[in-house]
Amino acid sequence: YLMPCSNRLQLIGAPASPYTQKMLGLLRYRHIPYSVIWGMPEDVMQQMRVADRPKLLFLPTFLLDEGPDQLVARCDSTPIIRQLESLYAGRSVLPQDPALAFIDYLLEDFADEWVTKYMFHYRWYPKEDADNAGTLLPLSSGPHVSETAAAQFKDIFTQRQVARLKYVGSNEKTAPVIEASYRRFLRAMQAHLSEQPFLLGQQPAAGDFAIYGQLTQLVGVDPTPRSLAHELSPRTVGWVHMMTDLSGLTSQADAWTELEQQPDTLRGLLLEIGRVYAP
Repeated sequence: YLMPCSNRLQLIGAPASPYTQKMLGLLRYRHIPYSVIWGMPEDVMQQMRVADRPKLLFLPTFLLDEGPDQLVARCDSTPIIRQLESLYAGRSVLPQDPALAFIDYLLEDFADEWVTKYMFHYRWYPKEDADNAGTLLPLSSGPHVSETAAAQFKDIFTQRQVARLKYVGSNEKTAPVIEASYRRFLRAMQAHLSEQPFLLGQQPAAGDFAIYGQLTQLVGVDPTPRSLAHELSPRTVGWVHMMTDLSGLTSQADAWTELEQQPDTLRGLLLEIGRVYAP
C-alpha cells in the first residue's frame, strides 16, 4: 500500500515531457497537493534514499512512501492515475460506466502510445523543429547551464534524440503516415470539441489529460505541429490552454455524457484509433 511522501505528492519531471504535463494537469484538477522537482530522475535521486526503483526511469518519476524510511520510485502514469484514485477521494477522472471507462482507457492509451509519435516525430524529424528543441530543452532541464554548456548539450542531446526516431517508428517511409494521422486527428478534435468541452462530456477523464500532455508540446513548443494546429484546429489550441489548470472546474459524478448520448464526433476520434493505432 503506497502513500504520498509527507504532505505533498513528490515527483520529478521536465517541462518538455508530455507525460509530466499530463500528470501535472491531472493533479491540479484533482486538487492533489504536489511538489515537482525539475530535472532528470537519475540525477535528482542521487541525493535520496530510494529503496525501490524501476529498471528504467522515465519522466515523470513519482516518489512514494512504502512504510517507514521506504521511499519508492514509480513512473508509469496510467497505473499511477488509478492508484491516486484510491489515495485521494473526489474529482475522479475514471468514469463509472464500464463502456465509457473502456473508451476513456482507449483514448488514454492512444495518446500515450500513438499521439506521442506525432510529438516525437515533429520534434526531431524536421530540421527546424530539431534545432528549436535542441536549443530550448537544455534551458528547461532544471539546473542553470552556461552558454557553452547549453551549446554542447544541444549537440549531444539532438544527436541522441534524432537517432532514437527509429524506436518510435519515425523514418522517411513512415513520416507521411504519421503526419497524415496528425492532420486527421486535429480535424477530429476540432469537430468533437465543437460539441462538448471535454472528450466524454462536461468534465475531463484520464484520456483528456493524456491527450493534453502530448499537445502541450505539439501546440506549445514545436514550430511545425504548432502551425498545423492553429491552421486546422483552433479549438484544440484553446482547449490545451484551458486544460492547463482546471482546479476551479466544478466536478460532478454524472458530468460525463451517457454513451447513447455521445455526439457522433466521438466516432471521428475512434475512427483514427482504429485506422492507425489498433493495427
